[in-house]
Amino acid sequence: MLMVNERPHPFQDGMRLGDLAPLKPGADVTILNGVRAPANTLLQDGDICYLIKVGEIPSAREMERTLESRHSPDFQQRFKQATVGIMGLGGLGSAVALSLVKVGIGKLTIADHDIVELSNIHRQHYFIDQIGRKKTEALKKTLVRVNPFVAIKTLDLKLSEQSIPRLFGNVDVLIECFDDPTMKAAALRSVLQHMPDTGYVGASGMAGYDSGNTITCRKIKTHVYIVGDNTSDVKEVGTLFAPRVGIAAHHQANQAIRLLLGLDDA
Repeated sequence: MLMVNERPHPFQDGMRLGDLAPLKPGADVTILNGVRAPANTLLQDGDICYLIKVGEIPSAREMERTLESRHSPDFQQRFKQATVGIMGLGGLGSAVALSLVKVGIGKLTIADHDIVELSNIHRQHYFIDQIGRKKTEALKKTLVRVNPFVAIKTLDLKLSEQSIPRLFGNVDVLIECFDDPTMKAAALRSVLQHMPDTGYVGASGMAGYDSGNTITCRKIKTHVYIVGDNTSDVKEVGTLFAPRVGIAAHHQANQAIRLLLGLDDA
């Protein structure tokens, strides 16, 4: 049996890669076991083949099938049904959002009131030609290019302790990615007091250039976690580098996935 574009296809002795062309009319690129190969390449039972039409956007089912093959159908179904909220779209939030759309989270609600500035480019997931645009608008356009089948709701406003439960009351997991320590504390209070059933992943301490191994994910309460080294403040250290911020962001995204899978341990 062959796998062709993530689907099983009968194998016969003497088959060549070009024999699969009717499965993807107009394909420009043929890939065999991860390597580009010519049409006359002889196939073997168990080969994994891809037929690609350059520039073509796959269907929602093709995308879902690919994710299922990587994550398992059960896990992917859970991700597809989930809603995740992200508060703040800077170095943390923009990276978290990218990770989650790649995983195939069903719905994202992303919130920020800022615009993209030149000073953001060195650690946030924006492009030079997006400078001056709303972060919500700019990031959504990028996320849609990665996975157009995720439903993305944008909130272009300044959040408050009072508005968070109202705006994110329907999410399964809420991820705090603020720069402002006051808002970090306000968000945590809001969730603890008004959203007891919502998973929460905050962040504290990722400035500087200390070892990435000092950034951890700590459980502080049932389904409530804080990521970071809990000490390094940009006002004291004076630097924020993309790699270390990215480590924290991917810790956050990973913990969100664990919560969606029902894993609530330290």
